[in-house]
Amino acid sequence: MALGSQPRWTVQSTGAQVGIDVGLRDYMLRVYNYMASGLALTGIVAYVAAFSGFFESISRTPLMWLIILAPLGLVMWMSYGIQRMQASTAQMVFWLFSGLMGLSLASVFLYFTGASVARVFFITAGTFAAMSLYGYTTQRDLSQFGSFLFMGLIGIVIASLVNLFIGSTALQFAISVIGVLVFTGLTAYDTQQIKEMYYAGDGYEVAGKKAIMGALRLYLDFINLFMMLMQLLGTRRD
Repeated sequence: MALGSQPRWTVQSTGAQVGIDVGLRDYMLRVYNYMASGLALTGIVAYVAAFSGFFESISRTPLMWLIILAPLGLVMWMSYGIQRMQASTAQMVFWLFSGLMGLSLASVFLYFTGASVARVFFITAGTFAAMSLYGYTTQRDLSQFGSFLFMGLIGIVIASLVNLFIGSTALQFAISVIGVLVFTGLTAYDTQQIKEMYYAGDGYEVAGKKAIMGALRLYLDFINLFMMLMQLLGTRRD
């Protein structure tokens, strides 16, 4: 009987593990699908706003400040108000955020050549995919790097604000190089954190909101990595 009971226990344990893995896979697919859809919406809006003349028509009006600051406000709203939102509301805010980001990033298509935008996008996508896969599969705890990456992010923000006033190309180059390193690391770190959020459990509604917040984190990593690489590798129009 002892020999007969062992395989039965093993099958049940294996089955439970498979169930967990399938659930995690479905959860991560939701995160990546939300993120990819948000990026697609941003790209479409940015392209249309750039070549329809809409961006240029508002770039010299006070409305431009609203377009620049509104995405930041939506991120803050989602970050601190997600617990009080329904999943459907969080999803709508995410789409609105993605669309507004497209308006603010329309300048990329005006300042850089189309070929360089496409080239940097594929470089960003490849780097992001590799680092996100690493964050998903590694057994190493990346949380120890979280504070270091956050400090680097704060440094980038402060240096960028300073450079708005001094306009130093050398400082901008340093910001871009450090930014690439920081957001590459954050891609792996955030992916692992999103994976850990799944194991916390909770119901379907909460899981849906977690997927949206996870998509927002990876979306921001991708966009910022793309912009930093554009500063380094992009070819400006004549």
